[in-house]
Amino acid sequence: MASLLESGWQYLITHFSEFQLACLGSFFIHEGVFFLSGLPYIFLERAGWLSKHKIQPKNNSPAAQEKCITRLLLYHFGVNLPVMLVSYPVFKHMGMKISLPLPPWRVVLAQISFYFILEDFVFYWGHRILHTKWLYKHVHSVHHEYATPFGLTSEYAHPAEILFLGFATIIGPALTGPHLSTLWLWMVLRVLETVEAHSGYHFPWSPSNFLPLYGGR
Repeated sequence: MASLLESGWQYLITHFSEFQLACLGSFFIHEGVFFLSGLPYIFLERAGWLSKHKIQPKNNSPAAQEKCITRLLLYHFGVNLPVMLVSYPVFKHMGMKISLPLPPWRVVLAQISFYFILEDFVFYWGHRILHTKWLYKHVHSVHHEYATPFGLTSEYAHPAEILFLGFATIIGPALTGPHLSTLWLWMVLRVLETVEAHSGYHFPWSPSNFLPLYGGR
């Protein structure tokens, strides 16, 4: 398994530059994981499947769901992508590595655990600040436009809040200078966590039932 992963990583670093992997690779991995994990909740809601696990009985209209997707694409390509492109020097400065060998699983596990704890702390206090009167009215209220959330609403937010969420997610890696593969794994887990937390469903197999700090629980 390890040799297969290293062979795959060797292909990536041979055919793509560090800039392409760190910025464009990170962006497209985020987009793929976000939409592939979030879109199924729209289909579940429209079809009425697994409704006994739905937290709120009300459904969003197709028009409201489509508005969310359109805004998300605008925000992601208009805010997230440019920020990732210009943040390449930050990735370099924080000591990010892309070369082989891949980090040992013990190091990856320790770093990911640290990122979850630190992100939970930063996000908790940042979220409380966003609920102060002025910031809620002018910034955070955008995120609450959907009273009945679904997976994709996890990143439906004011551009200023999007930048804050990015900071809360990246502060851990910025302190430890991980391998890019660890950064990608952290990003995937974080996206899956926030999509599931905003899905509008609570299943018996939801990770939040078993993992502390997962989904802000």
